[in-house]
Order: sequence, then C-alpha cells, then structure tokens
Amino acid sequence: MNILDGKILAAKIREELAAAVEEIKAEGGKIPHLAAVLVGEDPASQVYVRNKVRSCEKIGFKSTLIRRPADVSEDELLGIVEELNQDEDIDGFIVQLPLPEHIDENRVTLAIQPGKDVDGFHPVNFGRMAQGLPAYIPATPNGILEMLKRYEIETAGKEVVVVGRSNIVGMPMGILMALKAYPGNATVTICHSRTRDLAEHTRRADIVIAAIGRPNFITADMLKEGVVIVDVGINRVDDEDAPRGYRLVGDVDFDSAATKASWITPVPGGVGQLTVVSLLMNTLKASRGEVY
Repeated sequence: MNILDGKILAAKIREELAAAVEEIKAEGGKIPHLAAVLVGEDPASQVYVRNKVRSCEKIGFKSTLIRRPADVSEDELLGIVEELNQDEDIDGFIVQLPLPEHIDENRVTLAIQPGKDVDGFHPVNFGRMAQGLPAYIPATPNGILEMLKRYEIETAGKEVVVVGRSNIVGMPMGILMALKAYPGNATVTICHSRTRDLAEHTRRADIVIAAIGRPNFITADMLKEGVVIVDVGINRVDDEDAPRGYRLVGDVDFDSAATKASWITPVPGGVGQLTVVSLLMNTLKASRGEVY
C-alpha cells in the first residue's frame, strides 16, 4: 500500500507557483490577483477562505477579501460580483458557498464572468470542460487530476467508480475521467444514494473516487485487491480521546481499505490539501489568459 500524499504534493505546487510569481516580477509583468467574497459567519467557510488568503500571501499573489454579513441582500451581493467582473486588476474571484438561504446561489454563479470564474462553477466553464476545451476546472477535481498525474497512476482503460454526483466533485470527476486525455480514457460509473448494490460496482473498480459525505462508508469488503482509492470526504466524528473531542475521517474506512489498496489518500492530508492550490493554479492561468 502506497500513500497519495496531498500535503507533499501541495507544497511542491506552491513552490512552483511562487517561482512563477518571481519570474513574472523579473519580467515586470502583472502579479496574479485573486479575490474572495465571504458572506456570513459559517466556520468552515471562514477557515477555507482564510487558507486561500494565506496561500496567496505565501506564494506572492495579491489577494482581496470582501466580507458581508449574513443578512446582505441578493442585489448588494450581485452588485459586488459585477464590480469584480469589471475590475481589470482582479484576475479571478470566488463567492464562497454556501450562501444564506435568501440568496439564490445559481443566480450569483451565473452573474460571475466565466473568464474570472476560477472556481469553475459557471455553466460555460462546465460545458467547456465536458467538451475537453480549455476551462477552469473546479478546484477539488482539478486537484485529483493533478494527484493522479504526478503519481503516474494509470487511468486509460481502467474501471473508475465515482461515489457521489455533486456538481462540485462527483459529476465533473465522472466527465473528466472519461475524456480523451490523461488522466482519463477510463470507463466511468457514477454511483449515488439511489444506486442499487453499491458494493457490486465498487468491487469492479480499479479506481474508486469517494465523495459521498458519509464517514467510513466504504469498507474493505466493497473493494478489490490493488484498487486505487481517492477519498474526497472530510467528516467529523466524535472522539473523546482527541484533543478537540473529534477527529477527521474520510468517506472510506482507511484502516480496512488500506489492506486492499495499491494507492490511497489519507484524511486529512490527501485531496483537501490540493483544493486551495488548485484554485491558485486557475488564478495563474487567468492572469496569463490561458483559458479565455
């Protein structure tokens, strides 16, 4: 069993991004600029956005954080989006999800200019991705692709089972793994909450990508020998012995699955480490005009 180490890989990519910034500075070019809009006080969102801002600072990107209270009106938020669309110094920006219930997330996403949609959630980017055209790929799927590529995991002709069908992870991963590319060229099955006999599908898989949001859901008896496991899940489970009273686990029962796996991502320290750096990779592309 080998570890797909997201922490080591993320550090390497940050070094590469920092080197790219130094090269831009030496040539007198424009420093990449990422903006983030944070609405409300959701703890997970605050941590995620804070990590994005810190990552920008560490590699030399410019960053802007725009905060608004949870009761901000939809019209005011859409006004902020339009200002960022028109700001020529901003290369890309994100509106952190989830948003308060009184705001239509789809309306906000559609208002973002596709050329600045470094989260890759706009339907234009999703459609371009599905057709294999240059696009901003959502951060988590992009991070998974980078991990498979850099660890030289073979995907062509392999049976890939994606567990989960969200627009953020499951659906884009299914599309990406089927494209004529590397990583890709796989035979893909997307499973979800309505799938009958999930284990029948996962036992056939050469690669399992788990993004269902259920702690320790996939166990060794659901896997075949030599499987590659990419665990996207990050779940809190109570643990009185842990310093904070809980610990983080994935959607895959790591200890049992590791007895079958040839490669496996840990939680924490796996896919999650690559989400922020993937967003920075998209921002660098935006600053260079590599997509639009």
